[in-house]
Amino acid sequence: MKKISCVIMDWAGTAVDFGCFAPLNAFLKAFSEEKALDITYKQAREPMGLLKIDHIKAILNMPEVAQKFQAQHNRSWTAEDVNEIYVNFEKHLFASLTDFTTPIPHVIDTLNGLRSEGIQIGSTTGYTTAMMDVVAPGAAKNGYVVDNLETPNGLPAGRPAPYMIYKNMIALNIPSVDQVVKVGDTIADIGEGVNAKVWSVGVITGSNEMGLTEAEHQAMPLAELNVMKEEVRARMLAAGAHYVLDNITELPACIAQINARMNNSTN
Repeated sequence: MKKISCVIMDWAGTAVDFGCFAPLNAFLKAFSEEKALDITYKQAREPMGLLKIDHIKAILNMPEVAQKFQAQHNRSWTAEDVNEIYVNFEKHLFASLTDFTTPIPHVIDTLNGLRSEGIQIGSTTGYTTAMMDVVAPGAAKNGYVVDNLETPNGLPAGRPAPYMIYKNMIALNIPSVDQVVKVGDTIADIGEGVNAKVWSVGVITGSNEMGLTEAEHQAMPLAELNVMKEEVRARMLAAGAHYVLDNITELPACIAQINARMNNSTN
């Protein structure tokens, strides 16, 4: 019988940091302080999930941002500008990371339930190893621990390339991509799963794609919240997600559905 034996979780916006605010705030400050550029929340969030230096390049490549840079500095941006913004970004991110390691509601209980069924929990991230050296211990103090963590360091590329997923599979002795579910909250997460040929699953509640704090999420009128959720669901499905969950508590049922699908000879 074919079945899922490994779930590979993203970190910020999926497992911890409801709404993925730690990198968002750091990006806004870095662009403003280093290059006098005011970028929007939407612009800062759009490439979320990428390796952070690639994230900065993606923002600078946005036509509106590129035009602002040209107007402000009378030239196009260069690799040196990227590096200067990145140094400033790291400064702000490291100063705040410990404040954004709280697990998203129901993540710990849900994953513990999957572990009790023999499923291993791996993880990938857009953070570097040095950043995760802050996040992982902070999350552990709050009760969130994974069986394996891979960062983009030393790999040919970060997301949406599949290399971190493959490293998890090696570390956890997973022999087939069919046995793996990648869970994440960004379009880059979805792409990572698709490119690795594993089951790619998006989660809406707490996600970067929603971009709400937990308080905002709870206070928003249900009709308005549902419209936002359907917009996120559509973006994730368009990016290639096999399934999109309202929240992490739906993951066990999703895995059961995947198992049934793999063992149904008509599919």
